[in-house]
Parts: sequence; structure tokens; C-alpha cells
Amino acid sequence: MIDTDYLNFLETILTDNRKERFLEVLKNRTNHFTVAVEDVYQLHNTSAVMRSCEVFGIQELNVIEQRFGKRIDKQIALGAQKWVDIIRHETSNNCIESLRSKGYQIIATTPHEKDCLLENFDISKPSALFFGTEKEGLSEEIMQQADGFLKIPMVGFTESLNISVSAAIIIQNLTNRLRNSDIKWQLTEDEILEKRLTWAKNSIKDIKRIEKRYFEENPK
Repeated sequence: MIDTDYLNFLETILTDNRKERFLEVLKNRTNHFTVAVEDVYQLHNTSAVMRSCEVFGIQELNVIEQRFGKRIDKQIALGAQKWVDIIRHETSNNCIESLRSKGYQIIATTPHEKDCLLENFDISKPSALFFGTEKEGLSEEIMQQADGFLKIPMVGFTESLNISVSAAIIIQNLTNRLRNSDIKWQLTEDEILEKRLTWAKNSIKDIKRIEKRYFEENPK
């Protein structure tokens, strides 16, 4: 349950332009699609995928850390880590189970057989879009458990794209189609309140001191 009194207090610290910008951006945010990256070795690629999620309105990014520990490359992410929810998973199976429990179908992005071309992908179902390592692609574990497969049509000699490029192309295409559809893809009112609170906290310097003082003066 969101503490709306606390939210209202924090928003008195923000400028009107910042509060209006939050509402404008949240109108285009969605949890209808989520993105998962599996064991991406080069950290700047994970950060670039996060930036694409933020730019095109995907609120949640799942990072599987089965083999490689992750940190955010702030220079590449350019602040996107403040506005996108990062959910970390120890194993691919944990990630799949978590996303399935939330009602997502598992979609593996791959240039191989059984693929659905990007323009033919059915956007009506909540989907988790999985992207794999730079050289090996997605693990066999994810490929076997996937509910569907997706690829970008290519007409050159090269069979694959860098993960950050692939993610940007796919996310832009699907979110643009989503916003032009009749599908109910927007965040719920509760989700919007939650993001307003999180983003307000991320925007205020010395938030821990302010938060401590507020709750001391306003005990529940």
C-alpha cells in the first residue's frame, strides 16, 4: 500500500516541471512486456539494453546472473537505472518461474528455426522477451522452456546482431505497435503511484535524512 501522505510530502520538494514530467512519462510506461538478459558478459551491453527499455517505455528489466555478476555501467545507462526496475535472478530457471507466475509467456529471441518474424509477433499477450549472450545466444534451458521464438528479419550475410542493437530494434517495434493498439497496456493506478514515489525518492538529494526526519515527525 502506497503511503500517499509521504508521496505528497516528497512531491512538495520537486519542481512542478519534474512532477509533470513524471506523469507524462508514466502515461507511456508498460508492464505488458518485460525484458530479460541472460549472462551478458559485456556489462555495457546490459546497460545499453536498460537504456532502450527506459527510452521506449518498458518499466522492468530482469538480469540473470548465473555465471557473471552484474553491475550497472552508469556511463552507458545515462541515468536509466533511476527510472527502470532492475530485478536480479540467480538462475535462468528462477527468472522463468518468476515471470510465468506474473502471467508472462516466455519469448526467446533467436535467429534460428521455429522463429516468428518481428512484424508477425502477436503483441496481445503479456510477454517476457529474453536476450542471450553475445556469442552463444540463449541457453538451452531457456530455449527448451520458451513458449515462442522471435527474430528480426535480416537480408545481409551476417546472421546476428549485437544484443543491445537487437533489443533496441525489438523493443521499439513492439512498444510502438502496442501504443497504437486497443490492448490495455498501461500501468495501473497503484503502479503509477508506486513509480511516482520511487522516482521522487531517486530525484531528491539526501533522501535518507529527509525520510528519517519525516517518519520521526509523522509516526504511524
